[in-house]
Amino acid sequence: MLQRVQEQIRVGAVFGPGPSIHPVWFDWRQQKHAIEKVTYRWRHMAGNALLLHFAVTDGTALYELIYNSREQLWTLEAADAEVV
Repeated sequence: MLQRVQEQIRVGAVFGPGPSIHPVWFDWRQQKHAIEKVTYRWRHMAGNALLLHFAVTDGTALYELIYNSREQLWTLEAADAEVV
């Protein structure tokens, strides 16, 4: 079960080719998590900002990352309750 975190984080991502974005790793609580797989992705508008959501796993837990394309900020929206 996912639990809300809502913390800004640092993310390493590959942009392209074209308009695609693929997160590769993220830092959270002074620990680097290598993303093994993006399990699902979706997008929605919040006002005039496009928010890109990524459900990812590091092989141990599931996380939801959000990229705000207007502010160019990454947020860890939620994480497996066991790791929070």
